[in-house]
Amino acid sequence: MKDVMGIINLMENEEFLKEVTQHRPAAAIPIGGRYRMIDFILSNMVNSGIRNIGIIVQTKYRALMDHLGNGKDWDLDRKRDGLFYLPPAYFHYPLGIYRWDIRHFHSHLDYISYSRQKYVIISGSNMICNLDFRPAFNFHRQMQADITVLYKEEDALSEDLSQFTIIETAADGRIVDMAMQPDKISSTKVSMEMYIMEKSLLVELINRCSSRGECDLIKDGIIKNLDRLKIYGYPHQGYLAQINSITSYFRHNMDLLNPAIWQQLFFKPGLIYTKVKDGAPTKYAGDSSVQNAIIANDCIIEGTVENSIIFRGVHIYRGAYVKDSIIMQKTTIAEDARVEYVIADKEVFITKGKHLKGEKDYPLVIKKKTVI
Repeated sequence: MKDVMGIINLMENEEFLKEVTQHRPAAAIPIGGRYRMIDFILSNMVNSGIRNIGIIVQTKYRALMDHLGNGKDWDLDRKRDGLFYLPPAYFHYPLGIYRWDIRHFHSHLDYISYSRQKYVIISGSNMICNLDFRPAFNFHRQMQADITVLYKEEDALSEDLSQFTIIETAADGRIVDMAMQPDKISSTKVSMEMYIMEKSLLVELINRCSSRGECDLIKDGIIKNLDRLKIYGYPHQGYLAQINSITSYFRHNMDLLNPAIWQQLFFKPGLIYTKVKDGAPTKYAGDSSVQNAIIANDCIIEGTVENSIIFRGVHIYRGAYVKDSIIMQKTTIAEDARVEYVIADKEVFITKGKHLKGEKDYPLVIKKKTVI
């Protein structure tokens, strides 16, 4: 894997997560008590032996840079290779199914070309999983594929597959059709937006699309070349969560309260790393009550917490009741307040006696630094 570089492409449509992306990119959304979404793909690449990783950032990326720093917590603070931020070529582009990422790739061709690795793995940040890229890379070379697409076979009853990129494969694994957000679902194989190819082919696709005025690497560079290139699918067997809406964000955070999912996501096949903050252990009052919750360090719990995700530095006062909620960093929930099905962003203050309740499929989102 020393011959493989990674590119994390953050040119993602954040409109569906606008309630929690006002001050941060989607990749920096907190998840699981102490992590950010980008921690998963970054840890997967590092655990697979990749040591040269570039991140194509979009807008509002100060929060992301504050979290990642020089990559020390992922062992990427290196004299050779390491972690690289690739700023956007421009800031204003239309929203919609197109990523408009070709010109961003094109503006960083020097980084891609000068990197010493022969192969590249491209991924977004909104696919939450724990995987080892080495078996997929071995499959890519064994099949002599031009491009390998990682995919997961989903249950059509539990997921709205119209929001995914759907692929169809032949018996040998070759992709015969690929559609982004299709109206008619013809397959349950969902692209994980992770692609393996030779670096020279990536440069060719970028130049080819750019010279024709095309704007989207996946739609114009890959899907339009299904007949010309040997593009194969590689199945991922583990847990996968795609965060593409507030509802999916809430639901997949709640999935982590299942010990089997939590163990699979954070420990197998490798550990998931995040920024170390060295906070004090959480303090629990003698009459506090906690059931089925993930609670990070540096909190003070004096009230009742049930079926919830509590991030660092949260203070839940005596008499407060938190149920089926996600409470982000440094939020305060005062005496006798009650919250159910709520997503509270950072530094929210819920005053004494307030009762807030959302719904399971429509959680109530409280913006950062709001006082209620």
